Amino acid sequence: MAKSLLAMKTGPAAGASEALLESDLRELTMAARKLANHAIVLGGGIGFIGTFLQWLAFAAAVYLLVLDKTNWKTNMLTGLLVPYIFFTMPGLLFGFIRGEIGSWVAFVFVVLRLFFPRHFPDWLELPGSLILLTVVAPAIFADTFRGSWLIIGVGVCLVIGCYLLHEHIKASGGLKEAFKKPNGWSNTIGILLLFIYPVWAVVMWFL
Repeated sequence: MAKSLLAMKTGPAAGASEALLESDLRELTMAARKLANHAIVLGGGIGFIGTFLQWLAFAAAVYLLVLDKTNWKTNMLTGLLVPYIFFTMPGLLFGFIRGEIGSWVAFVFVVLRLFFPRHFPDWLELPGSLILLTVVAPAIFADTFRGSWLIIGVGVCLVIGCYLLHEHIKASGGLKEAFKKPNGWSNTIGILLLFIYPVWAVVMWFL
């Protein structure tokens, strides 16, 4: 009699506790799923932004490299754009150049430069150097400093961007004058774009 009375007293309470526990577990599961979904969406968005900024910085550096051989007549060390492009080159294009086609292009470049220097155009000097650097770069530069230790590569890009901007402003006679010169807007904006991806990558590295 006492046992049945005790079961009657504890039974409903135990059932209510189990129901509350199951309800809490369901809520926690739903919250975890929402958090995972938001994380996936946010991570995808951040990855897209990073990829877009990388392509933008790469395109700006290529533009400045080509421009230096046409109508950009300052005394800047634009050869520094070669390592900048090396570290910001998107992975798909980087892997393509490091493949068989890039090896053949680098081989032809070296042969022309060594045995036919008089017929070698000056405007091919820096692009050829970029391809050669990409093909022969050791794994520590091609993989580590562009991958797991990306902070080193983007740090180099940030230093190069600061130096080029300083030299560009100095050669133009000031920041305002840099915009007033022929092609000043495109040149100056192109250099400013060199900062976006390295700054973004450094911020993301420490977050």
